[in-house]
Amino acid sequence: MKITSLFNSGKTVFSFEVFPPKKDSPIESVYGKLEEICALKPDFISVTYGAGGTGAHSRTCEIAAKIKRDFHVESVAHLTCVNSTKTMIDETLADFKAHDIENILALRGDYTEGVAPQTDFRYASELCAYIRRHGGFDISGACYPESHMDSADEIEDVLNLKKKVDAGAQHLISQLFFDNELFYRFMERAKIAGINVPVEAGIMPVTNKRQIERMVSLCGASLPTKFAKIMQKYESKPEALRDAGIAYAVEQIVDLIANGVDGIHLYTMNSPYVAEKITRAVENLL
Repeated sequence: MKITSLFNSGKTVFSFEVFPPKKDSPIESVYGKLEEICALKPDFISVTYGAGGTGAHSRTCEIAAKIKRDFHVESVAHLTCVNSTKTMIDETLADFKAHDIENILALRGDYTEGVAPQTDFRYASELCAYIRRHGGFDISGACYPESHMDSADEIEDVLNLKKKVDAGAQHLISQLFFDNELFYRFMERAKIAGINVPVEAGIMPVTNKRQIERMVSLCGASLPTKFAKIMQKYESKPEALRDAGIAYAVEQIVDLIANGVDGIHLYTMNSPYVAEKITRAVENLL
């Protein structure tokens, strides 16, 4: 099933993100958690791209295929291009087709320290266009409510996003954010730029202090005062911080749904507990 069809129903699409285990862990180590997460019946689940190197896509492909085949939830496979040649992308697309994966989240990917990037694809927009020429896939892209860290300003960022949509991205998933007003202002910019594809808001429930510090350093998300106070108050109480983070995420989601968001993409961090708590809190609103 092509996931863009989900946005024709008029309901708020509710989806999850999961990730493969580390390279030194057996892939089966995540299957139990995946089964629990899939049992919550999200509209789809995206699977992040495996670690760099030859065959990096294989775990992403295997997990996305299992989610669809064995757990009967539609899947989206992430695909990055920063370390890929056209030949490597061709092989990955063929593998996806062989495993009945119809949906791809096309990303540039992060640069790896000490590793020179490949030159066939400089931007995600180029990957989107390449996948579109192959045919057969629904293509999703990423967007950044606080602008991509490599963009000079908000105008450059939204113009680059328009290029990505024009190149073939039919649906967008946002980077995490903790202030809904930033998302609403981003949506205004996108509308002015002529971006009319469905946009899902990416929500990450903060369950520990180290997690949020790492994510903020990677994507540049800002921390509202209200959120920072929660972190400070509960940083030495792991369970309290986890539950406060879930409550904050639920509050964000309720407000987003009330304001007519196209969808919610929940970064589950492979935690069935977090996924279930949030799903049960908002399922009657969807």
